[in-house]
Amino acid sequence: MRTSKACLMIVAGERSGEVYGAALARALRTRASSIVIFGCGGEAMRQAGVETVVDAHQIALIGISEVLAGLPRAWRALSRLTREAARRRPNGAVLIDFPDFNLRLARRLKRLGVPVIYFVSPQVWAWRAGRLTELRATIRKMLCIFDFEKEIYQQAGIPVEFVGHPLMDLAGVESSREEFFARAGLKAGVPTVALLPGSRMSEVVHHLPRMLEAATEIAARRPLQFVLSAAPALDMPRLESLMRRRYAGAAPLRRVTGMTHGALEHSTLAIVASGTATLEAAMCERPMIVVYRVSPATAWFARRLVKVPFYSMVNLLAAREVVPELIQNDFSAKNLARQAEFLLNHPEAREKMVEGLRGVKGRLGPGGAIERAAEAVWRELELGGASLSAA
Repeated sequence: MRTSKACLMIVAGERSGEVYGAALARALRTRASSIVIFGCGGEAMRQAGVETVVDAHQIALIGISEVLAGLPRAWRALSRLTREAARRRPNGAVLIDFPDFNLRLARRLKRLGVPVIYFVSPQVWAWRAGRLTELRATIRKMLCIFDFEKEIYQQAGIPVEFVGHPLMDLAGVESSREEFFARAGLKAGVPTVALLPGSRMSEVVHHLPRMLEAATEIAARRPLQFVLSAAPALDMPRLESLMRRRYAGAAPLRRVTGMTHGALEHSTLAIVASGTATLEAAMCERPMIVVYRVSPATAWFARRLVKVPFYSMVNLLAAREVVPELIQNDFSAKNLARQAEFLLNHPEAREKMVEGLRGVKGRLGPGGAIERAAEAVWRELELGGASLSAA
């Protein structure tokens, strides 16, 4: 039996999604401090008062081989969330990105009579457009974060609202330039290259060795320093082992955690794994090289399914190549070192890139995305009324 308190499920399976989930939970609590929120997430959501009956770290997968290895964990997580929804009968659920998992959960919630709001659209414009049919059958509303997505959902007959990109609210300078470099153990006056290998260990394993080999090569020819921004959920001993084994340069290399925006804000150049971090770099107007590599099996399928001219959201939003992309076999230490040195040697090329990044920033909305998303959730699920009467 549902209690008189409003109850909500929030499910996020990746680092960026759980940061959005945490911010959304806080925004909803300003409307009703007694709201009960449970679901799937990580430390950020727990700090926001969300009871994570499933830890997102257990189900964060990226490719064919990773998915196959993680299927038993994902299935157990799906079953656990379904049982909790059946037991608690929440007023609704907010599913954040992570479509391979969340679309399956949406079907189960539909059967339970739990209304679903989807926050952060699956990339139906890039691949698997058939998901629009499934979304139309299972969700009450889509909250999209890119302006061009609204028309796609309207044409598909799915209720949709463009709320803007949460990064416009959540990203901010953690410290001044001097404070950042002091905390990182680096010198503020030395050219700095930021390394962002990804938020999941499976990504780091594919990306970081090549990044560090390129850094070793670059460091042999010029004075500079490197800062590696590590996501909090990474396996730090394994990360440190990779750094020791793959980096042999004389230039300083320091790891920081929880300082991504500072690393991007104060660096000369960033080398960034394709994903949300590329948009954060764009917001900082930071010249960057986008890299990405997956297993050969995943790459084989991706080449046949993905139908977009670019891989990074920066270039997709700009509809042209603003930043260089080194993807799969093109992502080698030699190619990366060559691209990085060109940008370090040519400030005019970096400035031209910055001009393009300013245009991308304008596509992310005016700010206030989390507040608009919270208002939509509150309104669509009638959470205000839920706190007044029991079912």
